[in-house]
Amino acid sequence: MALDQEIKSQLIPYLDYIEGNVVLKVSAGSDETSEKLLDFVREIAELSDKISVEEAGLERTPSFAVDKKEETSGIVFAGLPLGHEFTSLVMALVQVSGRKPKIEDNLIAQIKSIDKKLDFTSYVSLSCHNCPEVVQALNIMAVLNPNITHTMVEGGSFKDEVEAKQIMSVPAVHLNGQEFGSGRMTVEQILSKLGQAADSSELDEKDPYDVLVVGGGPAGSAAAIYAARKGIRTGLLAETMGGQVIETLGIENIIGTKYTEGPKFMAEVAEHIREYPVDVIPAQRAAKLEKKELLELSLDSGATLKSKTVVIATGARWRSIGVPGEQEFKNKGIAYCPHCDGPLFAGKNVAVIGGGNSGVEAAIDLAGIVNHVTVVEFLPELKADIILQKRLRSLSNVAIVTNAQTKEIAGSGKVENLTYTDQQSGEQTTVPVQGVFILIGLMPNTEWLADTVERTKIGEVIVDRHGATNVPGVFAAGDCTDSAYKQIIISMGSGATAALGAFDYLIRNDVQ
Repeated sequence: MALDQEIKSQLIPYLDYIEGNVVLKVSAGSDETSEKLLDFVREIAELSDKISVEEAGLERTPSFAVDKKEETSGIVFAGLPLGHEFTSLVMALVQVSGRKPKIEDNLIAQIKSIDKKLDFTSYVSLSCHNCPEVVQALNIMAVLNPNITHTMVEGGSFKDEVEAKQIMSVPAVHLNGQEFGSGRMTVEQILSKLGQAADSSELDEKDPYDVLVVGGGPAGSAAAIYAARKGIRTGLLAETMGGQVIETLGIENIIGTKYTEGPKFMAEVAEHIREYPVDVIPAQRAAKLEKKELLELSLDSGATLKSKTVVIATGARWRSIGVPGEQEFKNKGIAYCPHCDGPLFAGKNVAVIGGGNSGVEAAIDLAGIVNHVTVVEFLPELKADIILQKRLRSLSNVAIVTNAQTKEIAGSGKVENLTYTDQQSGEQTTVPVQGVFILIGLMPNTEWLADTVERTKIGEVIVDRHGATNVPGVFAAGDCTDSAYKQIIISMGSGATAALGAFDYLIRNDVQ
């Protein structure tokens, strides 16, 4: 295969960062995918005199290892790392060559302290925009610690293995042959699952903040930047930086930016935050907020942070339908991301629950991959934009069922069928499907607040035009609030409003 000239021109500057010699050790057969992989690695090697290619016998064919000249790194790519994973390969080349990964020194120390053998395997699809973060995190760990290995397996090239392991959601990570985790994971979260989390007791020793932002999505990020620009002590606590936007593939409504993608956009936002003296506290989850002499935020880890004001920006998550089988078959046929998981259902029958824009867009995307899509909508009519409905109805392999209540998702070890009831006739229907994509809207991540602040009946934090809640000094922004519309640009604006509201509160009140 020939690398696109545009890709080559983008790749060459990054190859200049390679410090030492790198060897691509290739295990290839006579099949078409092997030939493409061989051409691929040879073309990359031609772009730098520090990259060479050797034949090797690896566990999977076709695959290739990225090693130093006289030293194995433990990093293997099984299948072609194209699409979203091309960046993972570029970063692996640079880091294996000797360039230090861009993570905090305390994380590097935690990774290097691991003294047991850890063999990770990640299963990905090339259309998955959540997968690269996991692949790159595991690659970094392999680079830093010789006890750790990581193989990325591209599902399209190893369908039999994916089927045998019943992998129906990506990224899926196995450790030493056993299921370890699924979905987007940062280095911090992987270390936490391994029992290597940083000591949180030092958080108790932090001085009180002027503004403490809880949440790392668009609203929280904007609030942190606006607060820091006021010259006040600002903290930002987030379980995962990026929020729900990381799950978004294409974004075309950020004013001044014609097109971007969620992970790229939020990476740029994170870089913007680093331009200011914001104390970012990652991989920590808020557990309780109390107003004492100062506001005290208790964390799941047991630590407590103090602040004069708090901005709640914990965002929202996909809503569950709450029927039998939903929890049991998560990652075994239940999915929420058509871009990530759609390719795993190629040629199969699936259902999409939800007739809003998200559900209909998912059904349209899936129709080009799977055998058949059944759209199940609770209301008498679809709620999606008319232009999307017209596109959906034009597809020959899509069935639309409205006024239907999903009753059960069933199967033996994995999803095999979905049962719904016609709300008008009461008739029950069971549809044979191998996958169910649930897209019925969002739920605010505010359960942890309990009765601390006033919330709507669905849990949204009630705020005024300054972003203030009913508790003095506590502000909120973004999708966790009762804002009329849930949009990235609106969340960022509300984050700025809440930060300015907090600053105004500080200068008008004598908070010590």
